[in-house]
Amino acid sequence: MMKKELRKETQNRRGMLSEGEILEKSSAIAQKLKAFPAYQAAQNVMVYIDFRGEVKTGEIIQDLISSHKRAIVPICVPKTREMILSHLKNPAEELAEGTFGVFEPKEEYIRPVAPDEIDLVIVPGVAFDRKGYRIGYGGGYYDRFFEKLPKKIPAVALAFDLQLVEKVPAEVFDQAVDYIITESEIIQCK
Repeated sequence: MMKKELRKETQNRRGMLSEGEILEKSSAIAQKLKAFPAYQAAQNVMVYIDFRGEVKTGEIIQDLISSHKRAIVPICVPKTREMILSHLKNPAEELAEGTFGVFEPKEEYIRPVAPDEIDLVIVPGVAFDRKGYRIGYGGGYYDRFFEKLPKKIPAVALAFDLQLVEKVPAEVFDQAVDYIITESEIIQCK
């Protein structure tokens, strides 16, 4: 199956989840992540801000802030298809709807962070296989970002069980994640 079809099919499956199911499963995933050694050891965690039925990250962002860790969020730059990273301190005050309808820090709250300052990356996506290959929304933002990231930094994808597929058609530039955490399991990909 082609990426485009796989993306659409998985988004449709994910779209069948009720808001309650999304919250319940997201919370189960957040609990697994919080107990995960790489997360516990990390001080600077890059985490996406969820939208459109993705695994919710609000609980994780709050946990990072209350644990005195740095919650670092991506800001998409459509012109270059790159991401700027910014340290988020107070989501309620600092975020506004940005590119593609995703919440991002307002300009006055952008506190740039270099990719090599990160200890752990939490990655969104639409579909994943057990080797860690992912299908995102087609912009290539994360693939480009992974190229700049020191290899030693673990990437953890958050996904619902229903987002796991048998095989993602991977291309040369596609970067696999190291782990996938779903509501029922932690998958070590590499």
